[in-house]
Amino acid sequence: MAFTFVLPPELSAKEPPERRGIRRDQVRLLVIDRATGHVEHTRFDKIDKYLRPGDLLVFNSSRTLPASLRGCECSAAHGPCMEVRLAERLPDGSWLALLLCEQGDPFGCGLRAGMQIEFAEGLAATVLERDANIPRLWQLRFSISGTELVDLIYRLGKPIRYEYVSAPWDLDYYQTVYATEPGSAEMPSAGRAFTWKLLLDLKRRGIDSAYVVLHAGLSSYMDDELDRQHPASEEEYFVSRTTAGKINQARENGGRIIAVGTTVVRALESAASENGSVTEAHGYTRLKIDHQHRLRSVNGLLTGLHEPEASHLDLLSGFVPAEQIHAAYREAIAHRYLWHEFGDLNLIL
Repeated sequence: MAFTFVLPPELSAKEPPERRGIRRDQVRLLVIDRATGHVEHTRFDKIDKYLRPGDLLVFNSSRTLPASLRGCECSAAHGPCMEVRLAERLPDGSWLALLLCEQGDPFGCGLRAGMQIEFAEGLAATVLERDANIPRLWQLRFSISGTELVDLIYRLGKPIRYEYVSAPWDLDYYQTVYATEPGSAEMPSAGRAFTWKLLLDLKRRGIDSAYVVLHAGLSSYMDDELDRQHPASEEEYFVSRTTAGKINQARENGGRIIAVGTTVVRALESAASENGSVTEAHGYTRLKIDHQHRLRSVNGLLTGLHEPEASHLDLLSGFVPAEQIHAAYREAIAHRYLWHEFGDLNLIL
């Protein structure tokens, strides 16, 4: 289902809220009532108005990598240089990455299996093959692995930056306050507005928290036609026994399970049984959620505002009909909400 609308370019958030003169929890909040389609406009730090004791907020504690690395081919005398955007780590320790050439056509510098790429500080990688599911991605094997590689990525890399972002902001701006597990190519941004103070205030009101991990991949493959096809990337996720227990207990007690981000929805729905109970799980998911998917474990969603034709809009239609999303987005545009990772938020309950 194609969700098409015109997003005025000035509604792309070009900098973090903190650089716009407000706290991270003072962004705006668009609230959609699942039962009626009614839309309300408020501010994020007033989210407690829409929550009730017994509700459970489930967060993605994946930490954002500075997943953009600069490297040059070293198997030729003057090999091309490129931006290497890490997409995900595979079970065998290799990585999928988007390789963007610095000169001319971003995909036109002779990318091929067997290519050797050199980075700084002695780091190198071998290009193995194209990904079978998303052909713009290549499989790489780095010359080092494990925590040593992650440490080096944090030293050498920069956050992935799209053209609407006005400056190369520091990595700290791309982290949620509760992130602990490095692995996301891009920030799981739905939870960015939470502060520790707000989380503690909600807990005092009887609204509990739980955490999963899903390492978010790339939101764009820099190929309009491919992006419109919405290929489901395979993403690693973890649901702990503690989190599964909290979810099942909250459901039994009549509480609502509210996913903070589309990544949480994918993780929980991948780990849920037909009756909605959730079990401890670790795996890779390609689960695609749209209007045909019957939600089993999740009752509500906090998410960002998604650009035209984004796959996340398909996922939203699992919560409310497409017509309601269109109507709410028209209101958001009319009220000058801001889009993308530093923008405003949408609560569907």
